Amino acid sequence: MTDALTPETPDEDEQPIKQRKNGLYPGVSDELAESMKGGWADTELRDLEPIEQAPNAARRRAALSARFPGERLVIPAGNLKTRSNDTEYDFRASTEYVYLTGDQTDDSVLVLEPTKDGHEATVHRLPRSNRENGEFWLDGMGELWVGRRHSLDEAEALLGVPCKDVRELAEALKEATGPVRVVRGHDAGIETALTDKVTAERDEELRVYLSEARAVKDAFEIGELQKAVDSTVRGFEDVVKVLDKAEATSERYIEGTFFLRARVEGNDVGYGSICAAGPHATTLHWVRNNGAVRSGDLLLLDAGVETTTLYTADVTRTLPVNGRYTDLQRKIYDAVYEAQEAGIAAVKPGAAYRDFHDAAQRVLTEKLVEWGLVEGPVERVLELGLQRRWTLHGTGHMLGLDVHDCAAARTEHYVNGTLEPGMVLTVEPGLYFQADDLTVPEEYRGIGVRIEDDIVVTDDGNRNLSAGLPRRSDEVEAWMAGLLGK
Repeated sequence: MTDALTPETPDEDEQPIKQRKNGLYPGVSDELAESMKGGWADTELRDLEPIEQAPNAARRRAALSARFPGERLVIPAGNLKTRSNDTEYDFRASTEYVYLTGDQTDDSVLVLEPTKDGHEATVHRLPRSNRENGEFWLDGMGELWVGRRHSLDEAEALLGVPCKDVRELAEALKEATGPVRVVRGHDAGIETALTDKVTAERDEELRVYLSEARAVKDAFEIGELQKAVDSTVRGFEDVVKVLDKAEATSERYIEGTFFLRARVEGNDVGYGSICAAGPHATTLHWVRNNGAVRSGDLLLLDAGVETTTLYTADVTRTLPVNGRYTDLQRKIYDAVYEAQEAGIAAVKPGAAYRDFHDAAQRVLTEKLVEWGLVEGPVERVLELGLQRRWTLHGTGHMLGLDVHDCAAARTEHYVNGTLEPGMVLTVEPGLYFQADDLTVPEEYRGIGVRIEDDIVVTDDGNRNLSAGLPRRSDEVEAWMAGLLGK
């Protein structure tokens, strides 16, 4: 990784350029500075068409405007975050900003200014790097270093929203009058500019509204989720084909294999991949992925591709590393499959959100009582929640731009709410027998099974977006054999 150059101190009327300590060049000669100003081709992009989600984003902004009439609304994309010294984590724009603009550019801010008829939306973002003062090649965040960005005119054409220079926004917001709300936690500079104009309670109302607005997906969103799932299916196939290499190395080989698919076909993984082999499968969010992969053990793979528009899949399969379940593994797996079948059947419009969880938990509880692991009757176990020692978690969650989407929604609109067509959720029951659990027979210990699919609520029931991956134990074995040429 190369070092940015160290310029001379710019004139007072020029945009200041961040200097790097210990740069190899003490300054820039007048002749070099003048040379760098000119001789560049015109690269402005013209006749650009709006991005596909632009009309959807416009409708969302209109609904937001109607909800908060007469108030200035500020939704930042967020800033780069330092990973180490002068290197940054890959940027991921805030979900609220992406939902309302379709844009993913760091440092950008959407502002809805109140008018007598509603709001006027403007996206404030960085323009092209300045070539007159050398910013584009001297600053560590200049375009020569990090790549070309869209001009304000280009961005306006793509997003269908007027665009202005974000560097002037903070001062303008300091002078703003009237009620203001901001989505917090993404841009400290913007929040500082508004510090005497906003309240935590009012800002939370804005965040909650935007979370609840995402509950019902439009056709574009469902299409993106299907793309994410389809890529995820291919990623699972990739993993099965290299299980022998994972045995020779570690769970990291599985993680890296799936990540390659995510980066080639999408933006990234939607969350840290859980590549949990053997007893690690009993740790719900095992993302260290540094353990051994052994023949005879199970691999719990919970992973999802995030599309270039930032919608993510979230799928889990529990696979026998050698391609065949043992009798006990199959018994536990089939119980989880039966629970998932009951949960999926409960997903339909008009049903209570909790119904699919309750249906799956009942099946798992019946199995635990039948196996003698907990004393019945079933109703008693459910009432006391005793099954949770081995089922541990809820049976699903909303899915969308966030893997746990709509998380800020009010309880009465989420877990105590009602399913509607267009909602997308996961159904993911599991059984987990910890390696040190002395209340179960020794042969159960260290076995963890989860099966997870992404389900969209339809007008007459549901559709499994991840049906491309087999779920039944015999189908899983046949699928793996086919991929391995056995």
